[in-house]
Amino acid sequence: QVQLVESGGGLVQAGGSLRLSCAASGRTFSSYAMGWFRQAPGKEREFVAAINWSGDITYCSDSVKGRFTISRDNAKNTVYLQMNSLKPEDTAVYYCTAGAGSVRVSPWAYDYWGQGTQVTVSS
Repeated sequence: QVQLVESGGGLVQAGGSLRLSCAASGRTFSSYAMGWFRQAPGKEREFVAAINWSGDITYCSDSVKGRFTISRDNAKNTVYLQMNSLKPEDTAVYYCTAGAGSVRVSPWAYDYWGQGTQVTVSS
């Protein structure tokens, strides 16, 4: 069992930066692939980024590539999402997720989800 708690969301102007953190409980954190998804009002949940258990494989969606970076610190049971050059279209609730296996883009591949943190980018 893994419990995930996101933090770091907030209101930022376009062009600004935020770093989201996701703290995980459980001794098996380092064995899970971790991901970030987001959901804007009226839209489906969208894949943002994922990282494998060791941190040497990462993947970001085309919409955030070059602006967002996912990383993890297994000693701290934490995964991060560094978001730079934010745009109004990045406004959404961001969810942290964990799953067995490698990097996946489908939300169905992940077993555990956090409660989400709101990111709002003003123009």
